[in-house]
Amino acid sequence: MSLSSPHVKWVTTVFVILALVAAFVFGTAPKASATINYGEEVASVAKRYVGSPYKWGGTTPKGFDASGFTQYVYKHAATKKAIPRTSAAQYKIGKSVPQSQLKQGDLVFYATGKKGVVSFVGIYSGNGTFIGVTTKGVKSVKMSDTYWKTKYMGAKRVVQ
Repeated sequence: MSLSSPHVKWVTTVFVILALVAAFVFGTAPKASATINYGEEVASVAKRYVGSPYKWGGTTPKGFDASGFTQYVYKHAATKKAIPRTSAAQYKIGKSVPQSQLKQGDLVFYATGKKGVVSFVGIYSGNGTFIGVTTKGVKSVKMSDTYWKTKYMGAKRVVQ
């Protein structure tokens, strides 16, 4: 008994479908995984507030001071991380990071008042810049600018 051409095509089609179903059901599919880079996400959130006004003691988008800004961003980013209120207290948390190894989201600290005393903090945003609050509001600032370069105190990584 021989199969005619239409029967061969039909049997072949059924066989291919069954093989595909078997491969799908019993095969190993790669597991999807999504990871979040919290540092990049923190920097991204910080950038959203560029242009927000400065306000002494401010902790909201209606007006920020430097440490109020960093505290707000960390709390409202995916990290949901609560960090201390002042730049001096923020300087005491996290892991110290050499300037050459900064990653987005790291906190960068400066002595803008008394020499050698941390009084300002910003969020590193990559490419030698940070997002921080000056008297002109939230801005992106080059760390290599003369003013900032001479006042740099260090950096801390508080999220991975």
